[in-house]
Amino acid sequence: MSQRGIQSVEVGGRLLLALAHEGRPMALKDLAQAADMSPPKAHPYLVSWGKLGLISQDPGSGRYGLGPLAMQLGLISLQQYDPIRLASARLPELSAATGQTVAIAVWGNRGPTIVRIEESPALVHINMRHGSVMSVRGTASGRLFAAHLPRATWAALDGEARPDDEFERELAEVRRLGSSHAVDAAVPGVSAVAAPVFEGGGGIVLGLTAIGPTASFDVSPAGEAGRALRRCAAELSAQLGAASSL
Repeated sequence: MSQRGIQSVEVGGRLLLALAHEGRPMALKDLAQAADMSPPKAHPYLVSWGKLGLISQDPGSGRYGLGPLAMQLGLISLQQYDPIRLASARLPELSAATGQTVAIAVWGNRGPTIVRIEESPALVHINMRHGSVMSVRGTASGRLFAAHLPRATWAALDGEARPDDEFERELAEVRRLGSSHAVDAAVPGVSAVAAPVFEGGGGIVLGLTAIGPTASFDVSPAGEAGRALRRCAAELSAQLGAASSL
């Protein structure tokens, strides 16, 4: 059952949504157009949002941007969101959607480390424990972090620390596709696919990984597991303040 709201607030809220989407101060004409309203209609809303501190106007250029209250609300919102807690709540549905064991990996002092696991609903289970450290080059989680962290961060933990053109091409492909995968890499007969979750500053905070038996697991980017992981990772990233990639 849908709840009744206040239409004028929803209409005026389109201006805030437009500013958040554009991510930059905007002239009245452009802002009104982005919110699908006329400048004369938009202006009174901007005055009210300005009085509340949700919007501020640059006295020189006249452009409108998000105000101090919007910034405070954003910071408070981020403080309420613990990435691991948010991602952990999504693991059961991810395991059911993919039919595989799913896990959360974070970057630890020894490399990519598994901190949460949701076992596969299938009869076949993958032996993985909390605290397991993943190889940088030999696992989907390791390649995911290597693709999104500075080389200096992971090179010392890389068993093959030398620069490698082929590996760099693999990392570029991971960034392009939005996920990484590994087939029979760390353990024969076991494959995995992983997707990154980002925070508001654009840095990777964790990886979502699905692990399963190679014979019955499609780890390609177009596969069901890869799509489900990327979709969930994008939603979590948005909750943490990262730019939407959906």
